[in-house]
This record gives sequence, structure tokens and C-alpha cells, in this order.
Amino acid sequence: MATVDPTEHAELTLQVHDGRHIEEVEYARHRMFVARDGEDIIAASPNESIAYRYTATTGRLELSGLGVMELALAATRLAREVVRGQLLRDGWAVLHASAVVRPEDGATLLAFGTKGAGKTTTALLLASAGWRLLANDRVLVRPTGERDVEVVPWPSAAALGLGLIDALGWGAAARDHLRKGGSFHPTQHDSVTESLLAGDFTPLWEGGKQRERKVQVFPDQFTPLFGVELASGGHAAGLLFPRVEADGSPDVADRARTLRLGENDFMSGATEDRYPDVFELAQGVDGGGRRSARDEVSARLATLPHERVRLSHDVPASVAVLRKAVEAI
Repeated sequence: MATVDPTEHAELTLQVHDGRHIEEVEYARHRMFVARDGEDIIAASPNESIAYRYTATTGRLELSGLGVMELALAATRLAREVVRGQLLRDGWAVLHASAVVRPEDGATLLAFGTKGAGKTTTALLLASAGWRLLANDRVLVRPTGERDVEVVPWPSAAALGLGLIDALGWGAAARDHLRKGGSFHPTQHDSVTESLLAGDFTPLWEGGKQRERKVQVFPDQFTPLFGVELASGGHAAGLLFPRVEADGSPDVADRARTLRLGENDFMSGATEDRYPDVFELAQGVDGGGRRSARDEVSARLATLPHERVRLSHDVPASVAVLRKAVEAI
């Protein structure tokens, strides 16, 4: 339950800071202070002006705060975390990968790489070439049958750089959407909205180029705005390892070695998890999934065709290379 209640917010925030042992964590890119009140977990997020109380015995999670939008976003995140907790307990894992699905048979391509490698670019280029977009950054996976890996999307807004929006030819559609009174996800920074309205697609950075401010697109906006069809699930059929070189020559590199995915390829508290399980909704299961699930997914994916590809800002040439890379799948 989430309510705008300044009094309850102030009282609960004081409880968090009244001498209890406090753990400071980063949750959804905000500082959060977490403590215990008997069996309850209590927390306060000062930047969002939200306080939390979770009672495990009843499963009740209460939020109080000062702003409607902040509370709505927090409640939505936590609803997703409840679902994630159940899925992790049921044997699913979360991969740090983008994914597209071939509509004819559900074959799914997964793109891996570190931040900035080109996972999102790969997915959107293939989506513009007839594949269906499943996810641009994270997917839920689980072993099924003797060899298959089932793939479904991680529900969240997609973060697209201004330069990528422009390169894909989507800038005019994004700008017209805003000019007609539309909006993107409320987490989008105002400076990004202003740049879109001005038709300026120069990348925006914060923290000394440590983090790019991006367009935050709701999943259901891809089809009406950009003509990209979405998928709701599929089965893993191949892996791509992209590298974007702005002025490079797109090409299929030497075949990737047989691999076993590493810890950074799974979403976990130690690596890629922006949403640590502060309220213990997964009941002790790691944010990337049980070790047994991660190991089995990794072993099965290692048997699939996999290619390294070099992409550039030349969209037609990059699409042609990706088509070549996936011919055997």
C-alpha cells in the first residue's frame, strides 16, 4: 500500500534513524537506509522522500511519502520485485543481455557485453530488420526440457541514447510525440526531453562522462512510435558478442570461443543488480537466480552458435553484418 502521508513518512523515517543498526544501500540509483523494527524491515529513501515498512509475517509492504509520482514509481518497482522473488524461487535466473525473437519460430538471439558494448544497439538493429524486440538489457531465463532455455522479458523502460535514437531514424517520431503532448517514462531527465524537443541528439553525460542520460521508452511505445514489434517470449537459439566502433568497419569477427558465462552476465547484488533485495522478497535467493539455475543456463547457452560482431554508426552496414552473423541460426 502506498499513500501520500507526510506525518507517517516523518514518523517512520525517525524510526529508521533512532539509534538502530542501519545498512546503507543503493536502490534504483538512490540512497536507502535499511533497519529492523522487531521482525519488520523498515527503510527510508531521503532523495525520494519515501519511507517503507515490510512485515514478513503478513507479507504487507507499506510506503509513505510526499510525492505522488515518486510513490507510484516506487510501488511499481516493488510490485516487480515481488514477482521477481517468486520467479527466482521457482528456478528462473536474470541475464544481463538484450534479446530479439524470430517471429516464425520463437528462436531468440541474446546479445552480451559490458556496459557500452552494444547490446541495446544490436537488439534494436535486428528489431528494425524484422526480428521482434524482447528486451534491451535484461531477460529472465530458465532451463526447460533436456536442452532448451526459455526466455521472457524483464519488465522495465528501455534506455536509449540520443545518438542511437538519431542513428535509427527515430528522432523525428520521438520529437513529434513530445510536441503533441506525449511523454516518455517519468524517470527520463528533463535535459533529455529538452534535447528531443530541440532536435539536438548530442549525447548528454553526467558525472564526468560516467553515465549517459538517455531517452526512457515504455515497452508499449516501441510499436506505435518506432514500428518495432514486441515479443513476449522465446527460446534461446544463439549468442552475439557485439563491439561498437563509431568509425570502424562492421564485420563478423573470428568465431567466439566456446564459453561459460561469468558472474557479470547475470544480474546479482554483486554486479548488475540495481534493485538489491532489501525486503528479502526472494527469501535469500541471489538476485541473478539460484546457483544451480545459473550454472545450468550457462552450460546450455555455451552449446549454442555464437559470434563476435563489430558494429559502427553506419546502420545499413551494421544490419548487413548482423544478418550475416545470424544466417546459421
